[in-house]
Amino acid sequence: MASKSMWTFLQTMCLVASLSMAVSDNYDDDIEVGFGHNYFNEIPDEDQLEDETPTPSPEPCKNTAFTKWDKLFTMLENSQMKENMLLQYADDIIKVELQNLRGEMIQFVAQYGGSCASAVESSVRRAGTQTESCLQNALDRAREVSADRYEQHDAVLQQLLAVSVNQAAQLDRLEKGCLKSGAFKNIQTRHLMQDVTEIENGGKLEKSLETISSELQSIREQLSLYTRSAFADKLPSGCDTGLLFPTRSSKAHAEVSPHGLLRTNAVTICLWVKPTQVFNKTILFSYSTTGNAYELQLVLSGQSASFTVDGESHLVEASGAVQEGQWGHLCASWSSQQGLASLWVNGQQAASSPGVAEGHELRSKGSILLGQEYGRHYKHLSTPDTFDAELAFTGKMTGVNMWDRVLDPKEISQQARLYGTACGIRGNVVAWGVSDIQPKEGVKLLY
Repeated sequence: MASKSMWTFLQTMCLVASLSMAVSDNYDDDIEVGFGHNYFNEIPDEDQLEDETPTPSPEPCKNTAFTKWDKLFTMLENSQMKENMLLQYADDIIKVELQNLRGEMIQFVAQYGGSCASAVESSVRRAGTQTESCLQNALDRAREVSADRYEQHDAVLQQLLAVSVNQAAQLDRLEKGCLKSGAFKNIQTRHLMQDVTEIENGGKLEKSLETISSELQSIREQLSLYTRSAFADKLPSGCDTGLLFPTRSSKAHAEVSPHGLLRTNAVTICLWVKPTQVFNKTILFSYSTTGNAYELQLVLSGQSASFTVDGESHLVEASGAVQEGQWGHLCASWSSQQGLASLWVNGQQAASSPGVAEGHELRSKGSILLGQEYGRHYKHLSTPDTFDAELAFTGKMTGVNMWDRVLDPKEISQQARLYGTACGIRGNVVAWGVSDIQPKEGVKLLY
């Protein structure tokens, strides 16, 4: 290979020399090329002599006369060859390095490819499982919400149907009573009869329909008033018994005996209440122990309701919870796990607060009072002679129940139905109609 390259080089030099001689024969004028004194490839002065005897050169070149152009082309060719050699060397180094890098990559993939693939596959599988679980939970929640909405709508329709039936029956009784007593027809009935006469005689149909509609609306309002007045003396939600607190007394209260020992980290209290008059603080429900007289309290403050756990510093409050002279349903729930306390008014959540007595545990062997509190006078197994009359409740109360867990919204909404038999849903700590409830000092039991 080296000899062949040298042979090619010699042939090239001969060709360049021949071309130079041809050029020198055709052009007689000399070309002066100027170089600096310190130029590396400066042509000596003795080479510029034209009459110098040429040095004999070996075959195959027969022309041994080298001019300055010959030397110049020779230097350029040498420079180009060096440049090509450097480029070839750099190319070889890059190829070798790339081959080494490729080998290392192949070895790395062969060594760690299996573990990486299995890790990626397991990660994708876990992500798919989590996504599927989240989607399934969302679908279940949507189904539950849909079912709850359907049940609520069905309950409302049932209530409307019951109210319509009751109003129809009351209207029928009113009509029969009027016919039996031989009372005169009222002005509204006369107007209706006149409108019917006008219709029969070919009067204006539109005017008659508007008049009939207004008269029916008036009759409906009268029936509504009659229904409310007739229901005022009845107990809600199908409850058979209730408690009457007639006056604000320093002694009037009711004692409740819970089932077993109450020691729990969660609780729910529900009751129906119809206050006669509310003040700054009115006690509805109170649970006291020897170590803490304010373990649990359900209190009215004006038209607002508040629920406290382990003292008044831990409470949740809902405004507009009750109205004087009207039945209302209240539920209070609490869990020590997150300290989440909630108040429900007529089956709807009205207030919720986290961090209420978080981590607290209700103590056992306590006493439950309705309409009053022991307060700081509480002593175990001893009842004080008098209470604070300013805190006494006046009105009616029924459907008092208590659980040692937090009820879900569906269970609470079922108890808040004004009509029906929801009063039959009883707690496992205090059960209305089953637990021993003793009215004291003027509190009366209603039937």
